[in-house]
Amino acid sequence: MTRIFDPSDLPLPDQAAGDDHPVIHELRELSMWSEGQVWCSPERHGQITGVMKTQIDHLPLSMGGMRPTQGRTLAVMQVSAGSQSFNSVNTLRILGRWMRMFTIPNQSSVAMAYKEFGDDDRMKPSDYYDRIVDVMEELVRFTILMRPHANQLVDRYSERKAAGRKIVSEDHSAIAIGRS
Repeated sequence: MTRIFDPSDLPLPDQAAGDDHPVIHELRELSMWSEGQVWCSPERHGQITGVMKTQIDHLPLSMGGMRPTQGRTLAVMQVSAGSQSFNSVNTLRILGRWMRMFTIPNQSSVAMAYKEFGDDDRMKPSDYYDRIVDVMEELVRFTILMRPHANQLVDRYSERKAAGRKIVSEDHSAIAIGRS
């Protein structure tokens, strides 16, 4: 199942006291619901837009003991009004890593995006379209491959220590096979 978040009414970070705003709640609930995410930003002035960064800034690393992004797969894309660039996808990769997500190797950058859509607002058949399909297929594959291992891959020493769970310092192989 796919869900799309519309950031149109998202306030700026620190604008809503205690982050108590319905659109912030929606964004965080969708992030918690997801197994994989697609982050797509227009490139403006050689970088992601403020709206994209605002969305990411509203996703805390930890929320009531839950992590809304950690362990999820991520696909990154960008659209540009001019020539093809990879500045935004590179920034989104860095942000995804910071948010403890597994960013897939494939990505998409659509140059002169205004030429790539028809009057019906659907993308026209093209190499760019094919590339987006390739990225989405890869996201689904990586998400399915990661699904049975996600908890093990995000199991962190510092969090086990803070939770008072037993730590066996001499046998690191236990962590690798999920017996920590």
